[in-house]
Amino acid sequence: MTIDRIDAEILGLLQKDARLSNKQIAASVGLAPSSVHDRLKRLWGEGVLIGSHAVVEPKVMGVGLEALLMIELAKHERATVDQFMEDVAHIPEVRSARLITGRYDLVVHVVARDTRHLMDIALDRFTNRPGVTRIETSIIYETRVNHELPLLAPQNTD
Repeated sequence: MTIDRIDAEILGLLQKDARLSNKQIAASVGLAPSSVHDRLKRLWGEGVLIGSHAVVEPKVMGVGLEALLMIELAKHERATVDQFMEDVAHIPEVRSARLITGRYDLVVHVVARDTRHLMDIALDRFTNRPGVTRIETSIIYETRVNHELPLLAPQNTD
């Protein structure tokens, strides 16, 4: 799928504020609301737009701290890794799980009420799993997130 300048502008606007109306987007990109509607329908249909989410203040939800769990697995077989990733996705305290290269195999971002809850998550949900050989926990002090994904044009190889 090719993203043109207008599509890129629409995507940029939505990444900043997914609540914008077609009319607001249309005014920003210089199109009729019906044209923006058609473009959005196409972007959703082609899988370019895959979701929109509300960002909620963690403290309101009882989150007292966030942490990264660096996990080493004993085996790197596809079925083992796939099952581990599937299982982790169903743990309520998990925000994200990333399969990575390097010393550890996964980095899992978790939220907890306090350090005791974090310890329980690490011990009860991760270290007791078969195949986990090592886990290292780092508490997150502060986070800055950029929700905008830049349009990276292919490099010219000439």
